[in-house]
Amino acid sequence: MSDGLEGVVAARTVLSDVDGQAGRLVLRGASLDQLAGKASFEALILRLFEGFFDGLPPLEELTLMLGRARAEVFAETEVLDARLLSLEPIEAVRALTARLADGHDLACAMRLLGAQAVFTAAVARGRLGLGPIAPDPTLSHAADLLHMMRGTKASQGEVQGLDTYLVTVCDHGLNASTFAARVVASTQSGLTSSILAGQGALKGPLHGGAPGPIIAMLDEIGTPERAQNWIEQALDRGDRLMGFGHRIYRVRDPRADALKGAIRAMAKTGSASLGRLAFAEAVEAAVLAILKARKPDRPLETNVEFYTALLLEALGFKAEHFTCIFAAGRTAGWIAHAREQALTGRLIRPASVYIGP
Repeated sequence: MSDGLEGVVAARTVLSDVDGQAGRLVLRGASLDQLAGKASFEALILRLFEGFFDGLPPLEELTLMLGRARAEVFAETEVLDARLLSLEPIEAVRALTARLADGHDLACAMRLLGAQAVFTAAVARGRLGLGPIAPDPTLSHAADLLHMMRGTKASQGEVQGLDTYLVTVCDHGLNASTFAARVVASTQSGLTSSILAGQGALKGPLHGGAPGPIIAMLDEIGTPERAQNWIEQALDRGDRLMGFGHRIYRVRDPRADALKGAIRAMAKTGSASLGRLAFAEAVEAAVLAILKARKPDRPLETNVEFYTALLLEALGFKAEHFTCIFAAGRTAGWIAHAREQALTGRLIRPASVYIGP
């Protein structure tokens, strides 16, 4: 028996492979460094969905189909009220997602993908007392998400940065939220039910809720000179440093470098601050040095959360929205895994060991 199912094989998949020893992520036969910053999010959706849906269209048509799906689900934002807006943003998005009909086909999948962008933007604006902005079906998914958040057109550098993020986080093996989605799919329930399960798992602070506190850490540290003392004191208190260490990776998380590269590319176009990046790099170096000295036997390297926080901050998202943006990308992986499980897997029913009286 393994607590937390560590090392237990629960699925056979063609979707992604996480090599924790080599620090390598493969998405449907291509490594992350071949895709991040090179393939669009729509192209990754097409790659992930191949073989799982009848009538999967070519890329240009799928992009238009996703745009139309965003326009279709926009009507659901009419129910946003003070009660929904008082919830955490990911909980409000989850409540709106629950209004969508369940199904197993590509149309349902497109609605769920479109909904994450539409609902995230509507909730974010609603919490500021602003009305939702209707989608523009002619834009790419990343461009429209930024447009719906701001009401203005995003720069090409910003669109490329968000697109790279969505690609980078779209799938990552059998993580907690993906496993939750596959468990629901194994019962032959629909895609909406699977995505709701994924959202419920993702919002936990040990999963998709982790990047938010990184911004607070950077703001509290303030300057590179204060980093060592702040980090030492945090560790003395027993605090966990978010953005470092991973359940699978024994070396540096490859997604961290993909997102760091995206931030650097944004900085070249004026869409991100090189000074903020340099400060974050100084804090990262200080954390890694202190962790290595204090815990030499534990591999605690930078993970995806550290540069996720920096990239999403540069794009103007508040920390409270980070989990929603994560879900906007990961929904593509959840859908693909749900379809794979429904088509090729069995009902997931592990055993337990009774230790009661």
